[in-house]
Amino acid sequence: MPTYCSSCGNALPPAARFCSACGTVVAGGPPSGFPPYTAPFAPRLLRPIHGRQFAGVCAAFARSYAWDVSLLRIVAVILGIFVFPIPEIIYLAAWIGIPDEATASFAPPIPPSPPGQY
Repeated sequence: MPTYCSSCGNALPPAARFCSACGTVVAGGPPSGFPPYTAPFAPRLLRPIHGRQFAGVCAAFARSYAWDVSLLRIVAVILGIFVFPIPEIIYLAAWIGIPDEATASFAPPIPPSPPGQY
């Protein structure tokens, strides 16, 4: 099926992205021969329900970035002792800012209870 320019009406080849006569951009996908762009996978940062010690901040970073959770906890404690207020403030901000696994937006909804039951 031939395609035509919407501005000048000139016939265009099937893989054209621009009209050769007037230069108008032709609607379409990426040029042929190139794979579509897909963003690299980035795991979502969530505080887990199981496997956390205090608030799950270290476990969240360890799961998200594939770090060793024990080593991360040791580093957090050492930084908390030697650089007193800064790591604690960052931990509290992460505790508030990182959503819990149970309250994440992609969690399946809880089915409603049958009428008459509470």
